[in-house]
Amino acid sequence: MGNSPSVSAPSSSTSTTAKSNHTRVFRRQRSVGFPRISLGCASVASSSSSSSQTSVVDEKALLHKHHLSHSSSLPTLSSVAYEPSKGVSGDAAAAYNTFLHDFPEYRSTWILDTLRRTDYARLEQTAETYVDYMGGALFPESLIRVHTDFLSRNVMGNTHSVSNSSKLSLQCADEARAAVLAFFKAPPEYTVVFTANATGALKLVGESFPFTSGSSYVLGADSHNSVHGIRQYAAFRGAKVAYIPSTSSGGFDVFTAKAILLRNRPKSRELAPSLFTLTGQSNLSNSKNPLSMIENAASLGYFTLLDAAALAPTSTFSLRECSVDAMAVSFYKMFGFPTGVGALIVKKSFLAQLQRPWFSGGTVDLVQVPGTNVTRAQDLHEQFEDGTINYLTLPAITDGLQFLSAYLPFLPLRLSCLLHYLINSLSLLRHDTTGNPVVRILSRVPTRRLKSVGDQAETGSMPTGEMIPNSFIEYSASKQFISLRTGCMCNPGAAAAILGVQKDMEKIHPGATHKGFEHIVGRELGVVRISLGLASNFKDVWKVVRFAALIGNEKARLLLWDRWMESQGLGSSCCIGQAI
Repeated sequence: MGNSPSVSAPSSSTSTTAKSNHTRVFRRQRSVGFPRISLGCASVASSSSSSSQTSVVDEKALLHKHHLSHSSSLPTLSSVAYEPSKGVSGDAAAAYNTFLHDFPEYRSTWILDTLRRTDYARLEQTAETYVDYMGGALFPESLIRVHTDFLSRNVMGNTHSVSNSSKLSLQCADEARAAVLAFFKAPPEYTVVFTANATGALKLVGESFPFTSGSSYVLGADSHNSVHGIRQYAAFRGAKVAYIPSTSSGGFDVFTAKAILLRNRPKSRELAPSLFTLTGQSNLSNSKNPLSMIENAASLGYFTLLDAAALAPTSTFSLRECSVDAMAVSFYKMFGFPTGVGALIVKKSFLAQLQRPWFSGGTVDLVQVPGTNVTRAQDLHEQFEDGTINYLTLPAITDGLQFLSAYLPFLPLRLSCLLHYLINSLSLLRHDTTGNPVVRILSRVPTRRLKSVGDQAETGSMPTGEMIPNSFIEYSASKQFISLRTGCMCNPGAAAAILGVQKDMEKIHPGATHKGFEHIVGRELGVVRISLGLASNFKDVWKVVRFAALIGNEKARLLLWDRWMESQGLGSSCCIGQAI
C-alpha cells in the first residue's frame, strides 16, 4: 500500500461528457498509471505500459489482472525484480536466513516485499517500526496521489443537488457502494449505508433496532465498547441483556454461546425482536469467533449483527456464505485512508425493520412544518445517511478496495509466518538476572501454521503480552522508534478475562474511574498489543523481539526507567508497578 516515483506514471483525471439525446453522462476518469499498480477505476481501461515502467510495475499489473478475472490459479512470483532480503543486514540477516529455513512458505509472499519496498518507502526513510495495524492500517501513498490528482482535476459538489458537480459526486458514491458490495461478495439483497466509522454503523443499528420488553440482546464479553454500547438502547426499551463470558484467552466457548442463545431465544421474532452481535475478531485477544454462530443465532429467531472492523483487514469474507443481517466496517482499518468513513453493509429487509428515532437533512423527502408528518427518502440507504455523506473521499474507497483485493490473498500466509516467529521468539526471552520470562503471551495463539497462499488463519495477527507498567513500555518503545499500543483497547471484557480481574470488575460501582480501578487491582491495567498488517515484514518482528530483549536486560531497562521517570516528573513511589 503506497507509492514511490519508480512506479508512478503521468496521470490524467478529468470529468468527460458524452451527448446522447441532450443528456450529459458523467464518467469518472482516474490516473492511467494507477491500474498498473492495482489501484484503477473499473471504468478506465488499462493502457499499455511505457518503456520506462519497471518489471515491478509489470508484476503488480499481472496480479491486478488476475484479480479482476477471478482466476482460480495464483500468479507465479518468479518475476520478482529485487532481492527480498535487501535492507536486512548484520544480526538481522542471520536471523532472516534462519527464519526462511524454518518458514520456507514465506517465500510465496514476496510480492508483499515488493509492495513494502515500492509503496511503503516512508517506513525505511523514517526508521519507524509500525506494529499497530489493529489501531489503523497504513495508507498507500499511491492511493493518496491518485485521489488528490482526481480531486485537483474535477469539481465535486454536494450530492443533494442536480448540478454537474453533484452528479459526479453521486456517481462516485454509487461506485463506492458497488465496490463495497463486490468486495464482500454481497448478494443483491444487500445495500450499503456510509457512516463515519464502524462505531457509527453499530450505533445506527442500536438506536434503531425495535427492542421491546420481551426482547433479548446477546453479545460476547470480548467485544469492543461500541458493541457493548448497544446495551443502553436495549435496556432503555426494557430488553434483557445477556453476555457470553470470555475464556481466559479471549473469545468464547462455542457450547456456552449456543446455550446462552438458546436460553434467551425470542418467543416471537415479530413481537419481541432480539439481536445477537458477533465480534468477528477481537481487537484485543486475537480471537476469531466462528462465523457459524450467525447461522445458529438466526435459526433461533435472532436478527444478527457482525462487528467486522478487526476481521476485514486481513481476512477474506463472503456474505454469500455468511448471510448476516448487518455488518460494520471501518475503511481506515483496512487500507489506511480515508479516516472518517465506515459502512453498514446490510440486508434491505433488515434495514426496513429498523425504526430511526429522528430524521435529518438527507434522510427525508418531505417534512411538515409546523406539524408531525414526515416522508422518508425513497432509497433505504438514504434514510440512514444523516446529512451530507463524505463525498470527497468516497472515490478513494473504490480504489482502496481494489488495491486490497489484489494483495489480500497473500496476507494470511505471511502473517502466519511472522506471528509464529514472533510468538516463539518472545516466549524464549528471559531476564538476564532472574531467568524469568520477559513476556507472557496472554492472547489466543494460533494452533496451526498456514502453508500456502489463500489459507485463512483461525486467529488474528497479533500476540498480546503483559508488561507492567504499560506506560513505561510505550515510552521505551517510542525511543526505539516502535509504534505499538498499550491499554485495554476499548475492550474491557477481554482485558478483564485475560488479566484475571473479572472478580474485581464485578465490584465496580457507578461513577468509578479507570484510575480508581487500577488502584484497586494494584497495577496499571491493560496489555501491550503488537498487531501486524499488509506492510509488515520480517524486519519489523525482529525489531520487536530485539526491543523485548532490551527490556530483559537489567542495566538497559533501569536506564530507560530513569529516563521515563524523569520525563514524567515522577518519583518511584508515585507509580503503580515497577521495572520488572
